[in-house]
Amino acid sequence: MSRPAAAAAAAAPAEVAAAPAGKGKKKLVIIVAALVLLLAGAAAAAVIVIQQRAAAAAAAEGEGDDEHAEQAHPAKPDPKVVPTFVALDPFTVNLADREAERYAQIGITLELRDATATDRIKAYMPAIRNNILMVLAHKSSQQLVEREGKEQLAAEVLRESLRPLGYEPPAAQAPKKRKVQDDDPPPVIRVHFSNFIIQ
Repeated sequence: MSRPAAAAAAAAPAEVAAAPAGKGKKKLVIIVAALVLLLAGAAAAAVIVIQQRAAAAAAAEGEGDDEHAEQAHPAKPDPKVVPTFVALDPFTVNLADREAERYAQIGITLELRDATATDRIKAYMPAIRNNILMVLAHKSSQQLVEREGKEQLAAEVLRESLRPLGYEPPAAQAPKKRKVQDDDPPPVIRVHFSNFIIQ
């Protein structure tokens, strides 16, 4: 066998070996890409499952709340409607703590259904402020420190701000003595705290 023939014979297996190595790299790239896609899909599925569980837990928690908490957090507002707010003068009250003298300074803003309710709310403002002061005076600092206590207070303030206008909470209404008709939505839809200091 001549030298050129031997060199050609030796080069042939090297080319054959190089060809599978190139195919192996392509396979590796395909496998890695498939794994990345699989992991991305698994992560997306995990996020969806977590969101569904959180929504189900929130719904279950919401079912356990009373009707006053539902009034404090009504349905999502319509983004096309510009909200109307009425800020109340800040409240400074002694709290119902027995072990120490504690007081709260709380700023409250009422969110109204529309601008037409502003004059009506202002006309009833002395009665609304009185009702809110009565609620605040019966609270202790421990009740107001936690978020749940503030949410409960917002629900009570909402209820008490509607009472002078003739709106009663569903549990307190007698069927024959109802002052407001079902098709008359309450003018106050949310309560916001602009200031909340407990000392």
